[in-house]
Amino acid sequence: MTKKIKVLVVDDSAVVRSTLAEILDADPDIEVAGTAGDPFAAAKRMEQVVPDVITLDVEMPRMDGLTFLRKIMTQHPVPVVMCSTLTEKGSETLMRALEYGAVDIIQKPRLGTRQFLEESRIRITDAVKAAARANLRKLTAPRMVVQPKLSADAVISGPAPRPATLQTTEKVVVVGASTGGTEALREFLEAMPMDCPGIVIVQHMPEMFTAAFAKRLDGICRITVKEAADNDTVLRGQALIAPGNRHMLLKRSGARYHVEVKDGPLVRRHRPSVDVLFRSAARYAGPNVIGVIMTGMGDDGAVGMKEMKDAGAWNIAQDEATCVVYGMPGEAVKAGGVDKILPLERIAHEVVHRAAG
Repeated sequence: MTKKIKVLVVDDSAVVRSTLAEILDADPDIEVAGTAGDPFAAAKRMEQVVPDVITLDVEMPRMDGLTFLRKIMTQHPVPVVMCSTLTEKGSETLMRALEYGAVDIIQKPRLGTRQFLEESRIRITDAVKAAARANLRKLTAPRMVVQPKLSADAVISGPAPRPATLQTTEKVVVVGASTGGTEALREFLEAMPMDCPGIVIVQHMPEMFTAAFAKRLDGICRITVKEAADNDTVLRGQALIAPGNRHMLLKRSGARYHVEVKDGPLVRRHRPSVDVLFRSAARYAGPNVIGVIMTGMGDDGAVGMKEMKDAGAWNIAQDEATCVVYGMPGEAVKAGGVDKILPLERIAHEVVHRAAG
C-alpha cells in the first residue's frame, strides 16, 4: 500500500477548513492529518504529527500566513501550498510567498457549479500531490474516479500538414512550466537579451495571479514581460504569459505571429494547458519553433512537444537536478520530443544560440 500524503490545513475560516478537508480526504492518496485556525494552533499540531504538506491561508489572526511560511521554511521546511481568494491586491502578497519558498498557489474552494467544484477538486489535489514530491532544496494521478483527462483535441485539432512554403523564418520560443516554474521562469527570462526572439509562456497558475507575476518579471528583466491578451503580437524582446484560467494558442497571419486567448475545458487537468500551446506552435510555426519544458508535476506538454518536434521544432527540457518536480520534463523526454536536456542556468543561452543559428 502506498503511503498517504499527510496534509495539515491551516485557515481561520471553519467553512474553508471543512471544505478543504472534505476534498482532500476524498482522494485515496491523501490523508488530512489535522486542521488549525491559525499558525499558533498549527505549530502545536505539528508537535504531534509532522505533515508532508501544509495548505496555508494568507490572512489570519495573531500571525499572517507569510510570517508563518518564513518560520516554517527557516526552522523546519515542509512543502507549503498557499490557499487564497482571487484578488488582484492579494496576488502581490502571493508572489512574495512563492519567493519565500511556497511550492504553489491554489484558489480557496467556494460554492459554484458542479463543473467548478470538480475543477477545484482537481486543482487542489494535484497541487498537494505535486508539493509532496517537491525538492525543497530547489526552492530559494489519483486512483479515484475522476473526469477524463482531456487532450489538446478538446481545444485545437491535431497538427495540420506543414505548408510547403513558410511565410516567415522568424523564430519563436514557446515555454511550458508548472510547480516550481515561477522561479525557473524568472531565471530564464532574466538571462534573455533585449533582442531575443518572441517568447510565449504557459505557467500553471490561477487567474488574477498571472498579471502580478508578469508585472514582477517585467520589473526585473531586460525584456518586456506582460500577461497576454487575445490577438497580442509576438514581438522580439517580449514575453507573453498566458492568463490564468484561459488557454493560449500561437497563431500566424502572414509573417506575423500572434496569440489567441480562449476558454475551454481543462486539458491534461490544466487551463491554461502547455499541450494546447505546443500543438498550436507545431501547426502554425513548425521548424521556426524553439520549445522549452520546465519543472512541473504531471505530463502536460509531453504530447505537444513531440508534435512540435515532428513538425521540425528544436526542443529543450530542464534537467532533473535543477527541477523542483521532474514530472513534465521527464514525460516529454520519454515521449521522444526532446532534443537536448539542460540545467536551468544553461537554457536561455542555448535558446539564444539556436535562434541565431
